[in-house]
Amino acid sequence: MFSTVRYFIKTAIIFLIVGLTTGVFMMISKNIFNIGYPYNIITAHTHIILIGFVMMMIMGVAIWFFPRAEKDDKKYKPDLILFVYGLMTVSTSIRFITEIINGYFQDSISGTISVLAAIGQFISFLLFFYSIWGRIRPVGSHIREAKGEKF
Repeated sequence: MFSTVRYFIKTAIIFLIVGLTTGVFMMISKNIFNIGYPYNIITAHTHIILIGFVMMMIMGVAIWFFPRAEKDDKKYKPDLILFVYGLMTVSTSIRFITEIINGYFQDSISGTISVLAAIGQFISFLLFFYSIWGRIRPVGSHIREAKGEKF
């Protein structure tokens, strides 16, 4: 397993811990203190787990699992994947923080920053799948399928 894969996977685990901690906060706030929480906390909790944990884990495992890029593949660039990692990590973190801020203090600045962070997440996904598209190919399985083997 190489460094970029470890970055994705370890960051995903950190996001999971942050998301679970947020969930515990929500449960304590509602069930022990009976004060509830703003709706934006649900959005923050959902995004940090689904985008931060699930999608970054999938992205890291995809880089690790799929066959190496062919030598003539011009789309896959390790530096682009590292950029995607940074953009996704920063965007997800900012989105989480601004959603929490928006839950307690409604202002247009944090709302605008949250939207920009969501756009950063979207761009990260587009760049990632653009880059990895050529690595999603059969390596030997098409030969076994041609011989009649079923998976």
